[in-house]
Amino acid sequence: MNLSSIHHIAIIVSDYETAKDFYVNKLGFQVIRENYRPQRRDWKLDLRVNECTELEIFAQENPPMRVNHPEACGLRHLAFCVESVEETVRELGELGILCEPIRTDDYTGKKMTFFQDPDGLPLELHE
Repeated sequence: MNLSSIHHIAIIVSDYETAKDFYVNKLGFQVIRENYRPQRRDWKLDLRVNECTELEIFAQENPPMRVNHPEACGLRHLAFCVESVEETVRELGELGILCEPIRTDDYTGKKMTFFQDPDGLPLELHE
């Protein structure tokens, strides 16, 4: 078996336009495909993270909220690799996106911090 890379990560959001604005206009991911699925009454937005990885954004009516933050079983958080945590925090701040204080990962020794998407999904920046 050769599971060589992650193809996509799927996220369910409560508001399509808000999520699209956040992930495309603020975080800068490129739209690959955007489809309304009438049989499911939802939107599916595929975004390019890099040459191998995509984010799938599903917008459903009244999805259940996360059980707690972020210690429920399942996805804990989504982490993005950046060249400079400080620079990325500054850029996010200019967009009105608040980040937690920058700290050093106890195991990697690299700088890291967290912020949230509009539905409260924890997102990490890691050098």
